[in-house]
Amino acid sequence: MSDPRVGLTVVHRRYVPYSHAHYAGSLVDGAYALGLFGDVATEVCIRTDGDEGLFASYSQVQFRAPVRAGDVVEVAATVTRVGTRSRTIDFEARVVCRGRPDRGGSAAEVLAEPIVAVTATGTVVVPPVA
Repeated sequence: MSDPRVGLTVVHRRYVPYSHAHYAGSLVDGAYALGLFGDVATEVCIRTDGDEGLFASYSQVQFRAPVRAGDVVEVAATVTRVGTRSRTIDFEARVVCRGRPDRGGSAAEVLAEPIVAVTATGTVVVPPVA
């Protein structure tokens, strides 16, 4: 019998402020995306178990494309497995808008196709059912 929580997807969007630029070219460090994954995982746990849960581990993380200050990043988390107290979640961070400083200081555009920047699989744990 399949658990109805499997397949639940939660999506967040976040503007990446220029204050988070860490490297040349306004690049943001990879930990920024991992922080976003933690935020969306918290909402997943609230929706599936009524608790914020704890992030236990990542089984894989792949940095596929840069995230830059001025981007709008969409982060999706999908539950792929439900255990007694653990939940396995697939994550994807996509750049959906990008700053265009070449067109002006505040210019930006919506991308025709999102850029997959980071993917990961992680495990969260929740308290036992009382």
